[in-house]
Amino acid sequence: MYRIMLTDDEGIVLNSLTLILEKNFENVFEIETAKSGRAAIEIAEHFRPDVIFMDIQMPGINGIDAMREIQKFLPNVIFVVLTAYDKFDYAKEAINLGVLEYLNKPFNQKMVVDVINQAVKELDERRERRHKELQTKERLETVVPIIENGFIYSIIFQERFEEDIENYKNLLGLDGDHGYMMVVVFGDSQQANHMTNNVGISVKAQTIYYNKVREILKDAFPGAIVGSVTGNKIPIFVPSTDEQLDIHERSEIIEKSRVTARMMKNATDDTTYRIGIGSVGRLKDSLNSYEEAIKALYSTTGSVAHVDDLPIAVSYEESYPVELEEAIFEKLGDGKADDCGVVAGKFFDWMEEKYSNDMMSVKLKALEFVLRAESDMYRSGGHTYTFDSRKNYLTDVMSANDMTTLKAWYLDKIKKAATNISTGSTDHTHHVIKKAIDYIENNFSKDISLDEISQELNLSSYYFSKLFKEEKGEGFVEYLNSRRISEAKELMKNQEKSIKEISNECGYADPNYFSRIFKKYTGMTPTEYRDKCGNGM
Repeated sequence: MYRIMLTDDEGIVLNSLTLILEKNFENVFEIETAKSGRAAIEIAEHFRPDVIFMDIQMPGINGIDAMREIQKFLPNVIFVVLTAYDKFDYAKEAINLGVLEYLNKPFNQKMVVDVINQAVKELDERRERRHKELQTKERLETVVPIIENGFIYSIIFQERFEEDIENYKNLLGLDGDHGYMMVVVFGDSQQANHMTNNVGISVKAQTIYYNKVREILKDAFPGAIVGSVTGNKIPIFVPSTDEQLDIHERSEIIEKSRVTARMMKNATDDTTYRIGIGSVGRLKDSLNSYEEAIKALYSTTGSVAHVDDLPIAVSYEESYPVELEEAIFEKLGDGKADDCGVVAGKFFDWMEEKYSNDMMSVKLKALEFVLRAESDMYRSGGHTYTFDSRKNYLTDVMSANDMTTLKAWYLDKIKKAATNISTGSTDHTHHVIKKAIDYIENNFSKDISLDEISQELNLSSYYFSKLFKEEKGEGFVEYLNSRRISEAKELMKNQEKSIKEISNECGYADPNYFSRIFKKYTGMTPTEYRDKCGNGM
């Protein structure tokens, strides 16, 4: 049922409207009436009507003023204005007060029924919209934790995280590109910097406590993205509008974390909680903040630990270009050789300007960056490390007598490392297939198989077969047969060799099978082919 309030200072109007409603809308409306603006306001406060018929000409508080007052606490109520014909223009003042329709007195039953049908339709549509909104919200309540956990999982395990950042930002409503990680650890009790009964408490947390803890964390840190329970840990990402926090902001976060730890303990049967907090950084670098939060927890025995309060983070001299260093290895990891070279050059220029009188320090830093870049390259895959590949590096660096020579060596090595990262997978494929072709060339006269050559290359037969076809455009067996038949055609030119001998020399123990394969690839039997060769083919 819906609720409707009829307001008019004339009893006959109220009675007429009531009769029309009862006759045409049985069991649709619960009805209340009021004979003044003041009464209408007071009744509306407790009755909470969905629809109000309001006469604008009433003693005391007039209809329009009453509508304005009611709309303050019932902003979505539907008004139907009752007005005498000569007051119609005045009634139009109510246009911004949620008025559905204007009825001029005297009105008839059809006019009232039409307006109420209009109102019922509007109310039904509102209810349907509200129902759908609640359904959507209910679904989101299920889906959002899954998306949030995927976001946190991607941060920690770095599974194509950079590629997915924009998608996660849109799905989770993240506006900025900075934030910090927190890690909540819990147990029955705390012993030094460790928690007791980690396994037992993690089971309890996942089945009983998690939703309570998640709600408390989200209330304390608006916008926080809370991951699922992993062991006895819950990872959290907190968005930040600042690229770094000052001491006051950091103190506020620490105090809020202390209060939150106590609230979680009180809400979960005295389970003990500790919170580690990492530094603010770019969203794409959140793994660093997560690792800092973990390190902070195990570097102190307090209930809350912030990495910036502890001597565990890297500190740099004031003028050191940290951003340039980070950019070098970011571009390197992306395989962007030219961009990496530009940034690496800027870093070298800083060293040359700042430490022009300390050539040895510049040499050591250049060597450090080159070794680090090559280490990243090898770890990216696709390249074989050889122990003596850098045996001349120290000599090269030490023999550089000027900055120009040193810079050229340094940039060459950095850019090569970046290039190799971008081509690593392709180079690896070429290398593997070349070894396979060499093996086939040296062994095609033997009974070699896919499994045999896969073992020789230390690859699964499935992966090698897939790699070979992608690189050569045909399968391993087709290539091997094609190579053997090509060799057989050459051997056919020697008229003294028998078909059986040629078959054996090409890796086919069964001459009949050799003949079938030969015909498949040439359209002729070996004998027919030899005859044509003898006739000047």
